[in-house]
Parts: sequence; structure tokens; C-alpha cells
Amino acid sequence: MSGVASATEVRAYMRTRRPRGRTLSDRYASLLGLVLAVVIAGPVLVGALSAVPREVDPSRASAGVALLALLLAGALSAARMFGPVALPAADAAWLLLSPLPRRGVLGRTAVILIGVSVLAGAALGVGLLAVLGTQDQTVLRLTAALAIGVATMVGGMSAAVSAQAFERWDTWLTGGITVIVISAGIAAFAGLGPGRQAAASVVSAPPSAVMAVATAFVVAAAGLALRAWTALGRIPARAVLEASTRTGHAAVAAVVMDLGALTWIAEDAHWRGRSLRSRPWPSGLGRAPALAVAWQEWRRLARRPVRVALLASSALLPVLVARATPDAAGGGLPAAVAVVLCAGALTAAAAVTSGARRDGDNPAMARLLGAGPRALLAARAMAPALLGGGWLVAALAALDAAGALPAGPWWLLGAACGPALAAGALRMARRRPVDHSMPVLDTPVGAFPTGPMLWALTGADVAVLGCAPALAALTGGPSAGLLAAQAMSGATVLGLYLGLRGRRH
Repeated sequence: MSGVASATEVRAYMRTRRPRGRTLSDRYASLLGLVLAVVIAGPVLVGALSAVPREVDPSRASAGVALLALLLAGALSAARMFGPVALPAADAAWLLLSPLPRRGVLGRTAVILIGVSVLAGAALGVGLLAVLGTQDQTVLRLTAALAIGVATMVGGMSAAVSAQAFERWDTWLTGGITVIVISAGIAAFAGLGPGRQAAASVVSAPPSAVMAVATAFVVAAAGLALRAWTALGRIPARAVLEASTRTGHAAVAAVVMDLGALTWIAEDAHWRGRSLRSRPWPSGLGRAPALAVAWQEWRRLARRPVRVALLASSALLPVLVARATPDAAGGGLPAAVAVVLCAGALTAAAAVTSGARRDGDNPAMARLLGAGPRALLAARAMAPALLGGGWLVAALAALDAAGALPAGPWWLLGAACGPALAAGALRMARRRPVDHSMPVLDTPVGAFPTGPMLWALTGADVAVLGCAPALAALTGGPSAGLLAAQAMSGATVLGLYLGLRGRRH
């Protein structure tokens, strides 16, 4: 055979050199796994379709569309961050750098990306149908929603592939994600005031118009997919190697369930190779080493303006969830809103705990600061308390302005949760990797490993315990007694955590 062999021929040759080929048992296991996936996903899909409402309030529909748009922007951002074209370690080290045609080497990855995009697009289409409802011709509207969802995800993934090959496409993809986020903000308020009529017209659009929109989405996705297939052979090897490394680290962290390692990888990858401008610290911090570490967290956060913008804008998420979720039976907030509030506040507090994580990994470096362990830990708690409490204040103020909460001093209640959120965030930052040697509980729904469960609850348990009065106020309304109880509970939880951890340091 003359010339360069194709990637298919090389892989076929590698399969013939393996000590054991693919047996009938392997094919049976793959088929059984596929059947089990269909059996498990089938009832879930049927239940989701049966729960699709006929009539939908325009304000609720606009909030749901905004949430779906934000999920789409997050998916495209993740695809852009991880590659999306990547290879296994062996292929990246050998086949990618060989004279084989680049498109043939990356063809298998492209097929996998198409499959993932189709599945994610189908889920997006079902969500879109659930948000907009189906007044008539359910089958036609379901077909259009699935077509729009699949075309959106396939087109977005194709744009991410082209962005990996060309810098111009990367700029366009970044602009597209920004447009999606801005559109989500517009859709969030489209169901209120003058925009309610426009939202109502979208909800009650005739099936012919919906099919026309679906056709336009499919045509655009086909064009983007064709462009991505053309760009597949021009992706630089360096970009594929970097994406393969990131994907490999993420896969290892997911297999061993060590999400802490994944966050460290992302943190180090962000700062690696960046040149930072040095600035003098405020006067007086040199005489107070404990306060200097608190200033360090604020400087690190200020150097990441995108993260600050995301944290600030995410305070509106509880409002969107409250508008997109049916009201609770008891008159309080829906459970989904309470979960978003807790998760958002704890995430905001944990965004400024990198120093505490490094102190836990390397206590010797913390001792070089010349401060006591309790004073140092108390200084580490300042930034999480302010940021977590500030995020909760903004989120509760937005819910109060939207009329989702009864009248009351919600901003004081959110500020009082700051110490408890700081204690929970510090506990999350100093937790150890998942202990997979812990027993597995046998439950009616299957085996449940206790190691990952305890790892996930570490930190959240302290935050929920310290914010118990605020959670009670979400169901019955705020009061002076609950406000005092929350202030005392937050201070007590933080004080106990600082005392116990400072003594153990």
C-alpha cells in the first residue's frame, strides 16, 4: 500500500494486534446497557411529556425560557472550555502527531459529540415544550420543540468545534454566548408589563409558525455542522492536546468522585501563564498578618471580573425559578427556590476560599504568616461572610421586589446569615477527598455509597444548621424573633467552628 494509511486502517490494525478482541460477552454487555438506559429513561420521558401543561401563564413561560437560555449558555461555555474536540491519552500522544489525516483521527470524537448534542438537544426540546405548553396538535408541537432543541445543541456544538480551529470563530462564539445571556435577561422580564403581550403571542403561536421556526433552526444547524466538519481537519494539534488533557483530568476526577481536584485544576489552569501587575497593599496590613490574608482574597476576586459579574447576575436566579415554578401549597416559597437560595449563597461564599484550601493542603505555609491559627482562620472567614451574605441580601431583595416574599426586613435576615455561610464555606474548603472505603447502603432504589454523600454534605450541613431560622422565615415570613435567632445562630456556628478548627490546626 502506497501513501499514508487512513485512521480507520490504523485502528483496524491495532485491533488485530490486541491479545483479545471484542467477544460476544462484550457485545451482550453493551446491548444490555443500552436496553437498561432505554428502560430507565423511558418512564422519565413519558412522565415529563404527560406533565406538559395545556395553558401556560406568559410570565411563567418567559421565566422558563430565560432559565433554558441560561442553561444553553452554560453548556456552550463548558464546551468551549473543554475543547470540545478531545482524544484519549494514547490517541493524543500517537495518532494526533502522526502523518494521518487530522479529520480521520478526530472523526470518532465528532460522532460522539453529535450523539451527546442530540441527547442534550432532546432534553432541551422537552423542556421548551414544558415551558411553552401545548394548546393544540401536541404531536406537531412536540416534533417542532425537539427539532429546535436538537438543532440548537448541534449548531452550538458545531460552533464550538469551529471556534477550536479558528480564533475568529472563538470570538463569534463568545459573542453568541453573551447574546444568549442578554436575551435570557430580556426574556426574564418579557412576561411583565408591556412585554406580556409579546410573551403571550409566543405562547399561543400557531403550529405553522412553530414549524417554520423549527425549519429555520434545522437549516442553520446543518450549515454550522457542515462548517465544523470542514474545520475538523484544521484544528491545531496544540488545541487538541490541551483539550485532551483537560478532559482527561475531568474524567479522572469524575470517576474517583474527587471534584476538589477538578476545581484545583481549573484554578491553576486559569492563573498559569498570566502576568499580573503588582500593586502596594494598604498601609497597616503589614502589622496585621491575619487581615492581610483577607485582603488577598479580595485581590484575587477582583482579578477575575467575569466571575464577579456572574456572581452578581446570579442573584436574579431565585426570581426566575420562583416565576417559573408553581406556587407552594402552603403559601411560602417553592422548595426549588429555597434550594437555589441555599446553593447560590454557599457558592458565593465558597468563591473566596482559595486561601483556606491552600492552608489545609499545606499548613506549613500558613505558619509562615506569623499569625495564630484562630486569628488566621477568622481572617479567612471575613471574605466568605461578606460575599455570601451580600449575595443572599441581593437575592432576597430581588425576590421581595418581585412580590414573591411577604413584607419584612429580608435584607437584615440575609446579612445575618453571613457568618453561618462563612463557616460552611470554610468547612467545604478544608474537607478531604471522598473516602470510598465507607460502607454502601442498600436502599429500595439500589446501592447508595455513603462516601460521596458525606463529602457532598460536608460544609452544607453547617450552613443549613446556622441558617435554620432564615429557612423557617421563608415559609412563614420574617419576624423580630427569627431575625434575632438568626443573628445568634450564625455567630454561634461560626464561633464554634473557629474554636474547634483553630484548636485542631
